[in-house]
Amino acid sequence: MPSIQSKLPGVGTTIFTLMSRLAGQSGAINLSQGYPDFQPPRKLLDLVSAHMHRGHNQYPPMAGVEALREQIATKVKALYDADVDPVTQITVTSGATEALFCAIHAVLKPGDEVIIFDPAYDSYAPAAALAGAKACHIPLLQPEFSIDWERLAGSLSERTRLVIVNSPHNPTGSVLSRADLDQLAAMLRPYDCFVLSDEVYEHIVFDGQSHASVLAHEELAQRSFAVFSFGKTYHATGWKVGYCVAPAPLTEEFRRIHQFNTFTTVTPLQYALADFLASCPEHHLDLARFYQAKRDHFGAAMQGSNFALRPSRGTYFQLAEYAGISTRPDHEFARWLTQTHKVAVIPVSAFYATPPATQLVRFCFAKELATLDEAAARLQAI
Repeated sequence: MPSIQSKLPGVGTTIFTLMSRLAGQSGAINLSQGYPDFQPPRKLLDLVSAHMHRGHNQYPPMAGVEALREQIATKVKALYDADVDPVTQITVTSGATEALFCAIHAVLKPGDEVIIFDPAYDSYAPAAALAGAKACHIPLLQPEFSIDWERLAGSLSERTRLVIVNSPHNPTGSVLSRADLDQLAAMLRPYDCFVLSDEVYEHIVFDGQSHASVLAHEELAQRSFAVFSFGKTYHATGWKVGYCVAPAPLTEEFRRIHQFNTFTTVTPLQYALADFLASCPEHHLDLARFYQAKRDHFGAAMQGSNFALRPSRGTYFQLAEYAGISTRPDHEFARWLTQTHKVAVIPVSAFYATPPATQLVRFCFAKELATLDEAAARLQAI
């Protein structure tokens, strides 16, 4: 048999797959991998079925169904007062992860550098490595998990080709402000450098705050790929439908990668999403309230436990410190918690290139209230 020289020799199975598998094997409540245990809106499901029966089952346009791209442009204008061309600036993708991959490969080549803020979603660095680029990891400042602007300034150079930001932030729940985007724009002015903005939790920002999108920032929008997820918004993560918004020249290069990656995305889902966006905008407008109620319910149920919850300003994730329970490293603690107390979590060190000495795990609260109550009862007993 011929030998294989891996392009990603240090990469194994993702922590999300490992912990979900362990949860199933252990009979644990799965608060690890980030997906809901409830269904998408019934009307949306009915629309998918209707479009299947109408014959929308063949290849759609490579860039996405025209009606869906038009609805995305309408939504971007309503939310961010940004005019984007659905023909030249919007591409529908097979999930946000595909969009992230295509954007990274659109601009990075061997020898380039990309700045990644840790803890970071685990697809960024491998995609950059496959492009032959070097990842420069900058830890976010605790306890707020804010950008270390001084360290960023010292890391930028003529080799820096891409900076990846994520807000609302997975796994920490932190949120970038308009002032943060202003600071980023000012720091990048001297450099021929792009921004990849992972905004898949755009609608899940709590406590009356609003999402600061690069699309609403006139300067950053000119050098940015902005990535979004229908799966996160409509409780349908398994559909793997996302999209990327970028200036026309960036979109042109993005599509060169996209067309030889997945080429296109499931047709009836796109038509259904277009119809639902047009008829039910209240869904995404109400999503923050919906998930804030779950965040607050889980927080109240965890009061008095030996876990110390960190503030969650967005996403459907909750960090918790377990120093009052164990001195185990977080990977060991997560396995112990899953196998012994039947609640699966994600160790936060999995999101770092060089993990700091903190004892943090991530809970997903995108669950039915009964699921959260049962999980909290088990955690309270520790």
